Amino acid sequence: MKAKLVNLLPTVSLLLVMTTSAIVADDIVIERVIGPEILTRYKHPASFTELANGDLYLAYYGGSGEYATDTAVYGMRLPTGQKHWTRPVVIADTPFRTDGNSVVWQAPDAVVWLFYLTRYGQTWSDSRIKFKISRDGANTWSDSDMLGFEQGTMVRAAPIVLKNGDYLLPIYHETGNDREIVGADTTSLFFRRDAKTGEWTETNRVKSRIGNLQPSVVQITEDYLVAYSRRGGGYEGQEDGWLVRSESRDGGHTWSEGRDSQFPNPNSATDFIKLQNGHLLLVYNDSKRNRMPLTVSISTDNDKTYPYKRNVVEKKGDTAAYPFAIQTKDGRIHVLYTSENRSVINHAVFDETAILDSKK
Repeated sequence: MKAKLVNLLPTVSLLLVMTTSAIVADDIVIERVIGPEILTRYKHPASFTELANGDLYLAYYGGSGEYATDTAVYGMRLPTGQKHWTRPVVIADTPFRTDGNSVVWQAPDAVVWLFYLTRYGQTWSDSRIKFKISRDGANTWSDSDMLGFEQGTMVRAAPIVLKNGDYLLPIYHETGNDREIVGADTTSLFFRRDAKTGEWTETNRVKSRIGNLQPSVVQITEDYLVAYSRRGGGYEGQEDGWLVRSESRDGGHTWSEGRDSQFPNPNSATDFIKLQNGHLLLVYNDSKRNRMPLTVSISTDNDKTYPYKRNVVEKKGDTAAYPFAIQTKDGRIHVLYTSENRSVINHAVFDETAILDSKK
């Protein structure tokens, strides 16, 4: 079976319709959102959210390179009913500093939050978390403020709204000064925003065998939450490389030690969301060595088993990195990822049945 690859550049109505080995079937469509030909070469990682009016709003950080001081956070919009993304515009830029990972998220009250990093030293472990908000559907943004003052705190995944109305933002604390190794004492944790006071407080830290970072979280019951995190260590493959699983039994206030899960991990980001029907969706690189393939697994029994599994991107010689997943109001699943040496942002769209019909 063949699927379509559609190039969505704002200045061109339709550049390319073609078959590609990165796309596995007609029930999964992958669109090339933007590449190095627009503004900056480096584009990584991307996040997006569905706005109250149905638009999709995407944020990423870009510049001449990962550690370059010319990086900024850019925003793009896919208006509801349209096929073309708007041209990216700068929405956060710290002079003479590297801005990094950005997470855009619309809260239930329609306030749009932008969380992002600014690096104040030589490595990402010198970063701090900043934020902005928008009250007009991401058309204009507030000034920035600091969310986390501790050196090494960073953000990667979207918050969730807990059953009591609190927001739970997954964050992590990265250690070490080696750009090629994530320190073994790197930990995941969460910032919790009280629904009544608006105050942010910090949970305990999730420690694990070789460190863990970039958690994503779902709430299964009032008290029971589960998070999956990327492993620490080096970027070379290792046979004991697994996603790290942690859980909370008190509504997300405290978290267990991180344990190796059943899912391999090559020291790469993942995402974990709860679908509207209660099923759980995990998107990750199903490999201990490479950021390919990009795989989606689904649990229909609250994280006990994952009998449904499918590679949604499998392109030899490339990477499908930093997936970010949402489910829109119409029930469709959307996944962003970057490829081609972190220069291209891609957008996969599919129904849950595309995974459920491919039971492993």
